Amino acid sequence: MSKPVILLGSGGHARVLLDMLRRLDVEVLGLADPNRLAGSEYLGVNILGDDSAIWAYPADSVELVNGIGSLPRDAGLRAALFEKCRAQGYRFRTLIDPRAFTATDVVLAEGVQLMAGVIIQSGTEIAENCIINSGAIVEHDCRIGCDVHIAPGAVLSGGVELGDKVHIGTGATIIQGIRIGSGSVIGAGSVVTRDVGCSRIVYPARSLVQDLQQD
Repeated sequence: MSKPVILLGSGGHARVLLDMLRRLDVEVLGLADPNRLAGSEYLGVNILGDDSAIWAYPADSVELVNGIGSLPRDAGLRAALFEKCRAQGYRFRTLIDPRAFTATDVVLAEGVQLMAGVIIQSGTEIAENCIINSGAIVEHDCRIGCDVHIAPGAVLSGGVELGDKVHIGTGATIIQGIRIGSGSVIGAGSVVTRDVGCSRIVYPARSLVQDLQQD
Protein backbone atom coordinates (compact mmCIF):
# COMPACT_ATOMS: atom_id res chain seq x y z
CA MET A 1 0.00 0.00 0.00
CA SER A 2 1.24 3.48 -0.89
CA LYS A 3 2.48 5.53 2.04
CA PRO A 4 1.38 9.13 2.62
CA VAL A 5 3.95 11.80 1.79
CA ILE A 6 5.37 14.97 3.29
CA LEU A 7 6.25 17.63 0.75
CA LEU A 8 9.41 19.61 1.48
CA GLY A 9 9.18 23.26 0.50
CA SER A 10 6.33 25.39 -0.82
CA GLY A 11 7.81 27.37 -3.70
CA GLY A 12 7.05 27.09 -7.40
CA HIS A 13 8.46 23.60 -7.90
CA ALA A 14 6.64 22.32 -4.81
CA ARG A 15 3.38 23.76 -6.12
CA VAL A 16 3.74 21.84 -9.39
CA LEU A 17 4.53 18.66 -7.45
CA LEU A 18 1.51 19.16 -5.21
CA ASP A 19 -0.71 19.32 -8.28
CA MET A 20 0.91 16.11 -9.59
CA LEU A 21 0.44 14.33 -6.26
CA ARG A 22 -3.23 15.19 -6.26
CA ARG A 23 -3.65 13.89 -9.80
CA LEU A 24 -1.87 10.69 -8.75
CA ASP A 25 -4.25 10.37 -5.77
CA VAL A 26 -1.38 10.43 -3.25
CA GLU A 27 -2.18 11.46 0.33
CA VAL A 28 -0.20 14.55 1.37
CA LEU A 29 0.14 14.77 5.17
CA GLY A 30 1.51 18.29 5.04
CA LEU A 31 4.30 20.63 3.99
CA ALA A 32 7.59 21.24 5.79
CA ASP A 33 8.88 24.75 5.17
CA PRO A 34 10.79 27.01 7.62
CA ASN A 35 9.47 30.09 5.81
CA ARG A 36 5.81 29.43 6.63
CA LEU A 37 3.93 29.49 9.93
CA ALA A 38 3.35 26.07 11.49
CA GLY A 39 -0.35 25.33 11.74
CA SER A 40 -1.29 27.51 8.79
CA GLU A 41 -2.36 26.25 5.37
CA TYR A 42 -0.97 26.57 1.87
CA LEU A 43 -3.12 25.53 -1.10
CA GLY A 44 -5.28 23.52 1.27
CA VAL A 45 -2.40 21.59 2.86
CA ASN A 46 -1.27 21.94 6.49
CA ILE A 47 2.10 23.52 7.23
CA LEU A 48 3.81 21.14 9.65
CA GLY A 49 6.69 23.47 10.53
CA ASP A 50 10.35 23.54 9.55
CA ASP A 51 12.41 20.50 8.55
CA SER A 52 12.49 19.23 12.15
CA ALA A 53 8.73 18.61 11.95
CA ILE A 54 9.51 15.64 9.71
CA TRP A 55 11.16 13.76 12.58
CA ALA A 56 7.78 13.49 14.38
CA TYR A 57 6.79 10.86 11.80
CA PRO A 58 8.50 7.45 11.91
CA ALA A 59 10.67 6.98 8.83
CA ASP A 60 8.90 3.77 7.89
CA SER A 61 5.44 5.40 7.98
CA VAL A 62 5.88 8.13 5.36
CA GLU A 63 7.74 9.01 2.19
CA LEU A 64 9.19 12.42 1.37
CA VAL A 65 8.89 14.49 -1.78
CA ASN A 66 11.65 17.03 -2.42
CA GLY A 67 9.89 20.23 -3.45
CA ILE A 68 13.02 22.38 -3.40
CA GLY A 69 13.75 23.65 -6.89
CA SER A 70 17.17 23.51 -8.47
CA LEU A 71 18.78 26.60 -10.00
CA PRO A 72 22.52 26.91 -10.69
CA ARG A 73 22.96 29.45 -7.89
CA ASP A 74 21.37 27.28 -5.18
CA ALA A 75 21.41 23.69 -6.48
CA GLY A 76 23.19 22.62 -3.28
CA LEU A 77 20.11 23.29 -1.14
CA ARG A 78 18.08 20.55 -2.78
CA ALA A 79 20.92 18.01 -2.58
CA ALA A 80 21.73 18.89 1.05
CA LEU A 81 18.12 18.40 2.16
CA PHE A 82 17.97 15.05 0.36
CA GLU A 83 21.12 13.82 2.09
CA LYS A 84 20.03 15.15 5.51
CA CYS A 85 16.73 13.27 5.40
CA ARG A 86 18.26 10.10 3.97
CA ALA A 87 20.76 10.09 6.86
CA GLN A 88 17.77 10.03 9.24
CA GLY A 89 16.40 6.94 7.50
CA TYR A 90 13.72 8.59 5.37
CA ARG A 91 13.05 7.64 1.77
CA PHE A 92 12.02 9.85 -1.13
CA ARG A 93 9.24 8.93 -3.52
CA THR A 94 10.04 8.69 -7.24
CA LEU A 95 7.35 10.59 -9.15
CA ILE A 96 6.25 10.21 -12.76
CA ASP A 97 3.62 12.60 -14.06
CA PRO A 98 0.76 10.75 -15.81
CA ARG A 99 1.54 12.77 -18.93
CA ALA A 100 5.19 11.67 -19.06
CA PHE A 101 6.46 8.78 -21.21
CA THR A 102 9.11 6.31 -20.05
CA ALA A 103 10.33 3.32 -22.03
CA THR A 104 9.86 -0.03 -20.30
CA ASP A 105 13.54 -0.56 -19.46
CA VAL A 106 14.32 2.91 -18.08
CA VAL A 107 15.94 2.83 -14.61
CA LEU A 108 14.91 5.58 -12.17
CA ALA A 109 16.61 5.88 -8.79
CA GLU A 110 15.10 7.17 -5.56
CA GLY A 111 13.54 10.63 -5.62
CA VAL A 112 13.62 11.17 -9.39
CA GLN A 113 10.86 13.49 -10.61
CA LEU A 114 9.58 13.32 -14.18
CA MET A 115 7.32 16.25 -14.94
CA ALA A 116 4.51 16.62 -17.50
CA GLY A 117 5.45 16.05 -21.14
CA VAL A 118 8.80 14.39 -20.40
CA ILE A 119 10.03 11.63 -22.72
CA ILE A 120 12.64 9.15 -21.47
CA GLN A 121 13.73 6.60 -24.06
CA SER A 122 15.05 3.04 -23.86
CA GLY A 123 18.28 2.19 -22.05
CA THR A 124 18.45 5.39 -19.99
CA GLU A 125 19.45 5.41 -16.32
CA ILE A 126 18.76 8.36 -14.01
CA ALA A 127 20.37 8.54 -10.55
CA GLU A 128 18.97 9.89 -7.27
CA ASN A 129 17.18 13.20 -6.67
CA CYS A 130 17.02 14.40 -10.29
CA ILE A 131 14.42 16.70 -11.83
CA ILE A 132 13.56 16.11 -15.47
CA ASN A 133 11.37 19.12 -16.02
CA SER A 134 8.35 19.78 -18.24
CA GLY A 135 8.70 18.77 -21.86
CA ALA A 136 12.35 17.66 -21.64
CA ILE A 137 13.49 14.78 -23.87
CA VAL A 138 16.15 12.27 -22.82
CA GLU A 139 16.91 9.92 -25.68
CA HIS A 140 18.15 6.32 -25.62
CA ASP A 141 21.08 5.07 -23.52
CA CYS A 142 21.72 8.27 -21.57
CA ARG A 143 23.36 8.16 -18.12
CA ILE A 144 22.30 10.90 -15.70
CA GLY A 145 24.14 11.43 -12.39
CA CYS A 146 22.73 12.43 -8.98
CA ASP A 147 21.09 15.80 -8.23
CA VAL A 148 20.81 16.80 -11.90
CA HIS A 149 18.23 19.27 -13.18
CA ILE A 150 17.24 19.08 -16.84
CA ALA A 151 15.15 22.21 -17.32
CA PRO A 152 11.96 22.55 -19.43
CA GLY A 153 12.29 21.80 -23.11
CA ALA A 154 15.91 20.63 -23.01
CA VAL A 155 16.91 17.77 -25.32
CA LEU A 156 19.56 15.12 -24.71
CA SER A 157 20.31 13.01 -27.78
CA GLY A 158 21.32 9.36 -27.55
CA GLY A 159 24.20 8.22 -25.37
CA VAL A 160 24.71 11.48 -23.45
CA GLU A 161 26.36 11.23 -20.03
CA LEU A 162 25.87 13.83 -17.28
CA GLY A 163 27.87 13.88 -14.05
CA ASP A 164 26.42 14.70 -10.65
CA LYS A 165 24.86 18.14 -9.98
CA VAL A 166 24.76 19.18 -13.64
CA HIS A 167 22.22 21.82 -14.66
CA ILE A 168 20.94 21.77 -18.23
CA GLY A 169 19.17 25.07 -18.97
CA THR A 170 15.81 25.60 -20.60
CA GLY A 171 15.76 24.67 -24.28
CA ALA A 172 19.40 23.52 -24.39
CA THR A 173 20.34 20.78 -26.86
CA ILE A 174 23.07 18.19 -26.25
CA ILE A 175 24.04 16.18 -29.33
CA GLN A 176 24.65 12.43 -29.23
CA GLY A 177 27.49 10.88 -27.25
CA ILE A 178 28.47 14.03 -25.33
CA ARG A 179 29.85 13.84 -21.79
CA ILE A 180 29.33 16.69 -19.32
CA GLY A 181 31.34 16.68 -16.09
CA SER A 182 29.99 17.04 -12.57
CA GLY A 183 28.89 20.48 -11.41
CA SER A 184 28.74 22.04 -14.86
CA VAL A 185 26.01 24.42 -16.02
CA ILE A 186 24.73 24.47 -19.59
CA GLY A 187 23.02 27.80 -20.21
CA ALA A 188 19.51 28.09 -21.61
CA GLY A 189 19.39 27.71 -25.38
CA SER A 190 22.91 26.32 -25.69
CA VAL A 191 23.80 23.74 -28.33
CA VAL A 192 26.55 21.48 -27.00
CA THR A 193 28.57 19.68 -29.68
CA ARG A 194 31.65 18.64 -27.72
CA ASP A 195 32.44 17.28 -24.27
CA VAL A 196 32.39 19.62 -21.27
CA GLY A 197 34.65 19.16 -18.24
CA CYS A 198 33.71 19.43 -14.57
CA SER A 199 32.50 22.70 -12.99
CA ARG A 200 32.29 24.55 -16.29
CA ILE A 201 29.69 27.04 -17.54
CA VAL A 202 28.58 26.93 -21.18
CA TYR A 203 26.82 29.95 -22.62
CA PRO A 204 24.78 29.90 -25.82
CA ALA A 205 26.27 31.51 -28.90
CA ARG A 206 25.12 35.11 -29.26
CA SER A 207 23.59 36.30 -32.51
CA LEU A 208 25.06 39.47 -33.98
CA VAL A 209 22.42 42.03 -34.85
CA GLN A 210 23.30 44.94 -37.10
CA ASP A 211 20.98 47.78 -37.97
CA LEU A 212 20.41 48.26 -41.68
CA GLN A 213 21.41 51.72 -42.85
CA GLN A 214 19.07 53.44 -45.18
CA ASP A 215 20.31 55.61 -47.98
